[in-house]
Amino acid sequence: MIPSQKVYSSDTATYEQKSVRARLEAMFLNNVGLVVTRAQILAAARDPETGKEPENWHQRLSELRTDRGYTILSWRDWSALRPEEYVLASAERREIAAKRVRPTPATWAAVLARAGTACEWREDGQLCGLKEGALDPIGGGTVKLTPDHTTPHSVDPNSDPTEPGHWQALCGRHQVMKKNFWDGTSGKINVTAILQAASVDQKRQALEFLKGYFAEELPK
Repeated sequence: MIPSQKVYSSDTATYEQKSVRARLEAMFLNNVGLVVTRAQILAAARDPETGKEPENWHQRLSELRTDRGYTILSWRDWSALRPEEYVLASAERREIAAKRVRPTPATWAAVLARAGTACEWREDGQLCGLKEGALDPIGGGTVKLTPDHTTPHSVDPNSDPTEPGHWQALCGRHQVMKKNFWDGTSGKINVTAILQAASVDQKRQALEFLKGYFAEELPK
């Protein structure tokens, strides 16, 4: 659901919840249907005691979509939005997959050793390879590797915590990207999210493919 018009929030509240994700959730629920900016998100995510802004706020934002089931729109979803603008379309939450498990410390150590302490994401045959603690030249911030299910959680939530082959090390940016590529409700590929992440040239290629596929149904 896309709001009928673009209205900006004027929220300047300080959020006191204990976690970054909880603070962001409270901020969005206070501004349902209103446009919030990156600056407002950072202000809400800021540690209420130290004033420190978290580097991983975009990952916590993704978790509100994938783990909590909220529909949060960005410029990829609504053309009226500019980059770094977001809207919580509704306070309603989608059904999500089963509770997540995590690898044991020994399993995670084995995964990091296998990965060379670098992101294992591959795209078009190219390995990401960003090292723990490095600067992400695209997403910004310091790289923090986190464990990810080799098979998407929405497809099979029962990954073995003791089996390194069931896990991979991903940087925050690619963790977010992978989550957005799989529909947590149905367990199927989220084609819309993939197209949103694609480059302009790739979108044009997809459009030409669809024109050919639906050629007989298109008006002459």
